[in-house]
Amino acid sequence: MQTKSGKTQKKKFRALRSLNIVLWLVFSLFAFALILALTAMYHSLAAKTFLNRASSNLMSAEEEIVSYIAAGSDAEIDAVAYRYGVGGVYLAYEEENSVVAYVGEARTLQSLDVYTEALSEKNEPVCDKDAGEIVYGDALTVGGRACRLYLTMSLAPIDAYQSGFGYISLIASLSAVVAAFAVGGLLSALIARPVAEVTEEAKELARGNYALEIKKDHFFSEIEELSEALDHARSEISKAERVQRELIANVSHDFKTPLTMIKAYASMILEISGDNKEKRDAHAQIIIDETDRLTALVSDVLDLSKLRAGGAEERTVFDLSEEVGGILSRFDYLGETQGYKIETVIDEGLVVRADRSRIGQVVYNLVGNAVNYTGEDKRVRVKLTEKDGRWARLEVIDSGKGIPPDEVDTIWDRYYRSESTHKRPVRGSGLGLSIVKNILLQHDIPFGVISEVGKGSCFWVEFPLYRSENKEEQR
Repeated sequence: MQTKSGKTQKKKFRALRSLNIVLWLVFSLFAFALILALTAMYHSLAAKTFLNRASSNLMSAEEEIVSYIAAGSDAEIDAVAYRYGVGGVYLAYEEENSVVAYVGEARTLQSLDVYTEALSEKNEPVCDKDAGEIVYGDALTVGGRACRLYLTMSLAPIDAYQSGFGYISLIASLSAVVAAFAVGGLLSALIARPVAEVTEEAKELARGNYALEIKKDHFFSEIEELSEALDHARSEISKAERVQRELIANVSHDFKTPLTMIKAYASMILEISGDNKEKRDAHAQIIIDETDRLTALVSDVLDLSKLRAGGAEERTVFDLSEEVGGILSRFDYLGETQGYKIETVIDEGLVVRADRSRIGQVVYNLVGNAVNYTGEDKRVRVKLTEKDGRWARLEVIDSGKGIPPDEVDTIWDRYYRSESTHKRPVRGSGLGLSIVKNILLQHDIPFGVISEVGKGSCFWVEFPLYRSENKEEQR
C-alpha cells in the first residue's frame, strides 16, 4: 500500500513534469543553446573577416610600396604602411645576408626567410599565429640587385576585435536568454492552460457531471479537436446513462406488471375461483399469457445482450423471398380477428447469404412495429424488390402519425417509445428496433427510416444479393 509520503513525492514529481514547466524549460534551453552556437559562429566569423581584410590590405599595400621603393621615395612608404595598417616593410638581400627595414623594428634574414617557401607556393599572405603576425611578400629587383620584399601585420588587433565583439555578444546573449525565458513562459502558459482546462473538464466528466459546458473555441486546432471529442464523449455517455436508467425503469416495470398479475390471479384461483372451472380456467389463461410475456421479454433482453457482445453468426444461403413470405403469414390472424390489411409486393428468387434466423427476426420485428404504429386504416405495406441487380430492398410502410425529426435518430435505442399514442396488437418488449439495429450492424447491411409527421413511416433494409451457380447452397 502506498504511504502518504510516497503519494506526496509522486505528486511533487508529477508537478515537475507539468507541461507548463517542461515547455518553458525546453524552449529556454533551446534558445540558450542556439545563442551559444550563434555566438561561437560569429566569433569565428570575426576572426576570418579580420584575416581576409588584413590579407587584402597587405596585397594592396605591396603594389604601392614596390613602386615607391623603385622611385626611392621612403617617406611615401611610411604613409602607405600607415594607411593600410602595415606594421613592417622589409627588403631582404639574400646574397648579402642583409635586411633593410623601411618600417618597423629591425629583422634578421633568418626570421623572414621562414616564410619564403610558403609565400612562393601560395602567392598569398601567410598567417603565423605563433609569431602573432601575418606576412606577405614577393621577389624583386632593385638597382640591379635581387631581393625580396616582406610586409608584416600584427595579429594583436584581432584579439581586441574579438574581445569587443565578445562583450557585445555576451550582453546580447544575456538579453536574448532573458527574452527567451519570458517568451518561453508565455508560450508554455498559452499551450498548457487550455490543456489544463480540458483536463479539469475531463475530471468533472469522470465525476458524473454531464451537464458541464466544455469550451471548444481554443486557439490550437489539436486542443479544439480534443475538446470537441470530449464534448462528444460527454454527450454519448450522458445519452448512454439516460438509456440505462430508462432500460432499468422499463424492464423493472415490464417485469413488475405481469408478476403482479400472476400473483393476483394465482391468489384468486386459490381463494375464489378454485371450485369454479370457468373462472379458474380464465384466471389460469391470464397467468399463462403473462408468463409468456415475461418469457418474451427475457428472451429479447438475452438476444440484445448476445448481439451487443458480438455473438457468433451462422450464415447460410437462402431465399429471402420465401422467408419474408413465411413470416408475413404469421400475421394473417390480425386480418382475420382485428381487420388489419398487410399488402405485399415480393419479387421471387431473391437469394441472400446471412444468418437466416436473425434476418427473420429483423423482418418480424419491423412488420410488428409497423402494425403497432399504423393508422386508423390498419394498413401496412411490405415490399421486397430487386434494386440495381445488386440489392434486395425490403420496405415496411405504415400509415401512422410518423416520427418527429428530433426523434428519428433515437428510434433505434433500447426501450424507445414514441410519444404518439397507439394500440399494440402485437406484443413486444420495446427492444424490437434495437435488436434490428444490432443484427443489421453485425451483418454490415445498410438500413434506415424515412418518415414524415402525419404521413407514416417507411423502414428500409438493403440486403446484398448472393450470386452463385451452385444452387445446392440455397437452403
